[in-house]
Amino acid sequence: MADYSSNNYTKQQVCNFLVTYQHLCDDTNLESTDGIVEYIQKVGCIQFDPLDVVGKNPDLVLQSRCISYQKGDIERLLYTDRVLFDVWDKNMSICSIMDWPYFERYRNRYLNWLDEHKGTIDKITDYLRINDFACSSDFNFEEKVGWHYGPQRLAKAALECMCYVGLAIVHHKKGTRRYYCLSNKYIPEKYFTMDDPNKSDEEYFKWVVLRRINSIGLLWNRQSDAWLGINGLKSEQRNKVFSALLGEKKINEIIVEGIKHPLYIAAENLELLHSAKDKVIKSKGARIIAPLDNLRWDRKLIAELFDFEYKWEVYTPIVERKYGYYVLPVLCDNKFIGRIELETDKKSKTLIVKNYWDEDNGNCFLYRSKIISGIDRFMEYNLCDKVQIHCNI
Repeated sequence: MADYSSNNYTKQQVCNFLVTYQHLCDDTNLESTDGIVEYIQKVGCIQFDPLDVVGKNPDLVLQSRCISYQKGDIERLLYTDRVLFDVWDKNMSICSIMDWPYFERYRNRYLNWLDEHKGTIDKITDYLRINDFACSSDFNFEEKVGWHYGPQRLAKAALECMCYVGLAIVHHKKGTRRYYCLSNKYIPEKYFTMDDPNKSDEEYFKWVVLRRINSIGLLWNRQSDAWLGINGLKSEQRNKVFSALLGEKKINEIIVEGIKHPLYIAAENLELLHSAKDKVIKSKGARIIAPLDNLRWDRKLIAELFDFEYKWEVYTPIVERKYGYYVLPVLCDNKFIGRIELETDKKSKTLIVKNYWDEDNGNCFLYRSKIISGIDRFMEYNLCDKVQIHCNI
């Protein structure tokens, strides 16, 4: 049996593990659709955002890990193969269909709203029994009602509520418009009828904390965006969960040189940490990373480990932006080497590189061939035929 008794690591060793675990180096590339589904099962979910400049966030997450991935491929897995589904997890997310039973606690939160608008829900349900899908504009329910993000048209709120409680799922999307169908038509019966495997809140919190640790690869027990979407998990409760998981030997504590707080890793990933810590990671091309990539869910942790601070500035006022509207991190080997600003000219099928900022004091020439290779790979993913570079690289 391998000896993992030492729990002390350098930052570089942990970075080696993370890029390996996250399939962001050449020897752990995802090779196929099956690999994509297995990756999402491993990390729990990938985050959804509808903004599309060079692909939506799920596209960007997957293109950096799977060389054959092309923009929009995720929709086949969601709406044709039905091995994934849209759900509110860490904000709006995409999860494996196998996780359907685990969201019962979330679904129960909206039952009262459902009961209060039973008449409307019944009419929509009757419509969807006859018609395979519908969007909010198919219904003439114009009343404004209270909803969790502000007053909303009743038809839209009702369909969203049906989705939240599990009566409906997203059938497909056209742009940002969602079309819904009854969930029992598409969710496999074994998952749809399965009871929540977590019988108590304590079991649920242990499941979801371990799941979020695995979403990144390792995590600390501190306030973090990585905990978003976990209703009721306050710091006191989280402390108890970490103690319980340590007691059950489901997670292990590791100490990283130069980081004040301990980090935690799932016990089953210790072997990978041990094998990856001293590997030499040399990639053929740079990877352009999604703004809401799983690797970046805890910005403070990644800043400490990789010495790279990043903020997605699309929602930052123009005068306060340091870089630009749509700027993405660039990863090469086991370090973040820069930031890149991209856009798509759909008419000419051209990927435009507007700006590139080197992270390493003007030494981007050391990585230039890998950056160009990464841009070429990104062009193919983005369904473009050519690249125009409007800056120095």
